[in-house]
Amino acid sequence: MPASPEPLKIDKHTALLIVDMINDFDFEGGEALLGHTRKVVPAIQALRKAMTAMGCPVVFCNDNFGQWRSDFRQVVEHCCASDARGGAVCRAVRPVADDYFVLKPRHSAFYGTPMETLLEEIEATCLVVVGIAGDGCVLSTASDAHIRQHKVMVPRDCMASITDERNRNAIGYLSESLRLDTRPSTALMASG
Repeated sequence: MPASPEPLKIDKHTALLIVDMINDFDFEGGEALLGHTRKVVPAIQALRKAMTAMGCPVVFCNDNFGQWRSDFRQVVEHCCASDARGGAVCRAVRPVADDYFVLKPRHSAFYGTPMETLLEEIEATCLVVVGIAGDGCVLSTASDAHIRQHKVMVPRDCMASITDERNRNAIGYLSESLRLDTRPSTALMASG
C-alpha cells in the first residue's frame, strides 16, 4: 500500500487556486451543482481569509464560457449580477484587487493558459485547489498540478460536484490514486 501523502503546510510558496466559482450556473445540471456549491462556500471563504492573512496569493481559475472576446472582469460582472442564478455565490467569493486570474478554455487551469508562468512569477510551488466541479475542473487542475510536481492539497470540504456520489468518487481518486492531501480545510489552517 502506498504511503499517505505528506500533509501540506501553508507557507509563502503556497497559492490558493479557486476553480470556476465565478459562475452563472446557467447550464444543464447547474441548479443541482449550485445547491451543492452553496454548502462549500463558507469553508472556501474561511480558507481564503486564513491563507490571505498568511500572505498567500489567490488565483481565480475560471472558465471563459466559450466567450473568446471576454475578459475576467466581464465574467465576474455577468456572474455576480443580481439576476444571475449563481449571483449570490459569486458575490460571496468574488475576487479583490490583489487576486490573480486565469481564464481557461477547458477543464484544467493548466491547459492552454499562462498558469505555469504565473506560478513561477509568484514563486508558488504548493497549491491548494478548491471550487467546482470536483469531478471535473477541480480534478483536472489538481491532476495537472500534480503531474507538474507541485505539492497539492484539495480540501474535501471546499469542492462540490453535481451529486454527492460524484464528489466522493473524485475525492477518492485524488486521495487514493493520486495520493493527494484531501484533509478538510480546517486541518490545513491548523497546520499553517
